[in-house]
Amino acid sequence: MSAHRRIVLIAIAGALIISTSGPLVRLSGVSPATSALFRCAYAVPPMLVLAWLERRRLGPLPRRSMLLAWAAGLTFALDLLFWHHAIDYVGAGLATVLGNLQVFIVAFAAWAVFRERPSNQLMIATPVVFAGVVLISGVFDSAAYGSDPLMGVLAGVATSLSYAAFLLLMKAGSARSAAPLAHATVVATLAIAALSPLFGGADFTPSWPAHGWLLVLALGPQVLGWSLITYSLPRQPAALTALLLLVQPITTVALSALALDERPSPLQFAGCAVIVLGVLYGSRRTQSLTEQVEQVPKTSTV
Repeated sequence: MSAHRRIVLIAIAGALIISTSGPLVRLSGVSPATSALFRCAYAVPPMLVLAWLERRRLGPLPRRSMLLAWAAGLTFALDLLFWHHAIDYVGAGLATVLGNLQVFIVAFAAWAVFRERPSNQLMIATPVVFAGVVLISGVFDSAAYGSDPLMGVLAGVATSLSYAAFLLLMKAGSARSAAPLAHATVVATLAIAALSPLFGGADFTPSWPAHGWLLVLALGPQVLGWSLITYSLPRQPAALTALLLLVQPITTVALSALALDERPSPLQFAGCAVIVLGVLYGSRRTQSLTEQVEQVPKTSTV
């Protein structure tokens, strides 16, 4: 098996594992801020062990990488707080679809900051994906699923913004996986605890079986899933990683229908399909261009 294919499979495995996050949040039955806090807090001890083992092999994490990981932790805290609220408003499946618009956000951020113009396919796909978001919002749908679909869309878009920032910061930080993720997880835990009053407050003493579901959420998606994804991030193009992460919303919609009996309306299902197909089409050319650039031999300027 080639190294490239192995990295792709690792990223897909990570995406499949984190696709259980939404259903686990719903099964815990706690408030959004509580689930966000404990999924990080319970993940800190095993992440510190993994970071210590990595440090023994590779030495301390460079200062720049540490600072980027701390910044990533702040964006991850916002990502989780917004996303867990989106789950509360519109269900695990739809919230996960809405939280995975990072392909577009990353591309347009690169246009604004680095003057990298998005591909024509991405420009065409953007209004199509926006139409899918409108369908999920339930604005034109009296049978829309969720307690507040419109608020779910707003929280989902905020999730995507935070998620894109987190992925870019983690990719820019270091080729390591355990230490940056450990730093980010510790900062995210502290940030969520500090910000929780602004997001409805957190219950610091949830009862069982909520604790059990939160522990599975922390050890599965947070530790194992994100360890696999952060390992793959610096080893392949960012556009390809964002594309592979689309495995998560597709799988979460299916899991939520099976395990939680979530039944989005036909229009909302259509919105999911429109978003996924739009992102697939829009990111196709971006991925191709990135791979072409990486394959061009680098010449010395000396």
